[in-house]
Amino acid sequence: MTFAVQVFTGQICAALTATMLLTSCKKDETVTGYGAADKIWVLQSLDGQAFAARAELTFPAPGEIAGRAPCNRFHSTQTAPYPWFKPGPIVATEMACPALSAETAFLAALGDMTLVEVAGDTLILSNDAGRQMVFKSGT
Repeated sequence: MTFAVQVFTGQICAALTATMLLTSCKKDETVTGYGAADKIWVLQSLDGQAFAARAELTFPAPGEIAGRAPCNRFHSTQTAPYPWFKPGPIVATEMACPALSAETAFLAALGDMTLVEVAGDTLILSNDAGRQMVFKSGT
């Protein structure tokens, strides 16, 4: 009986060790793992036009999106693997300001994006319909 318990315990230990090794080796497949983490991305243009208001995008942790639209702070999730981009529902505070129309355009465009590319200090969000948001690293 002692031998069977030792074998069973050994199998459990081996399974747990294998699971821990696989989990620790898993690469971050979201945009944070491809150069977007630890930076504040400032929107430069939306659909080829300079964006006059200030809007920022950050990726504080794998699968997280946050930032500041022209009026409000927002956050969301992003679970699609790089280079895909699929934000979850975007939740924002509800303060009014003179740039509210720019904020509406920014958040709507952000929700429409399906691809992401990080190249040095430039981050580009785009979709198959030809929409594009170009950000530069502010930090």
